Amino acid sequence: MDSLEERISGEITMSDSPGTTMKKWREIFGISQVELSKYLKISPSTISDYEGNRRASPGVNVVKRFVHALVQIDQERGGSVIRNLQKLEAKSEETSYYYLHDFSAPITGVDFARQIEAKIITNPNYLDTMKLFGYTILNSLKVILEISPSEYPRLFGSTSERAFIFDEVSTGRSPMVVVRVAPIKPKVVVILNLDNVDKLAVKISQIEHVPLLTTKLSAEEIKLRLGNI
Repeated sequence: MDSLEERISGEITMSDSPGTTMKKWREIFGISQVELSKYLKISPSTISDYEGNRRASPGVNVVKRFVHALVQIDQERGGSVIRNLQKLEAKSEETSYYYLHDFSAPITGVDFARQIEAKIITNPNYLDTMKLFGYTILNSLKVILEISPSEYPRLFGSTSERAFIFDEVSTGRSPMVVVRVAPIKPKVVVILNLDNVDKLAVKISQIEHVPLLTTKLSAEEIKLRLGNI
């Protein structure tokens, strides 16, 4: 447990926007400002001020209390978030078929699309209101052939509020079929280097309300552009 708390505390302390990072972790744990304020015995407006970066950067003691509260509240709920995070810590973030990156602060779907020079194929209106906490780059063929159902949740890292970016795609159909049948859906699907997207893939995207994007950027270029977020 200590290593998890240290990891979260370190990310907040080292962040260029510590308040925004605090908000990200509170939302990952699914804890409201009101619930957290009751636990910490401070007002919700104080938490809001920290998260909005309207107060001076929190000191070490504030961050320590904040992180400890997240962990304790989750434990009282059964510890599901902690277990998922600990499983991820025990495994490498990069494997032969996927790469995970979590943002230090959430970005909008519109900003995400702009960063990767994406062409929006379906559901553009959803990008305006969504927040993304990270992305996963996947080798489409290997994911389809090799991943087991029990491994699928690992592709989401610490949150499902993320984009799936598929590489090695021929038509776009197979990635969207995976999204269609999976119990957890990404917020956005991006397909790399594909000029003509399969009509069924487009239809599934519309049915599932998951925006479908394409980009000419390579996976490595995307990592570079999004690496500092």
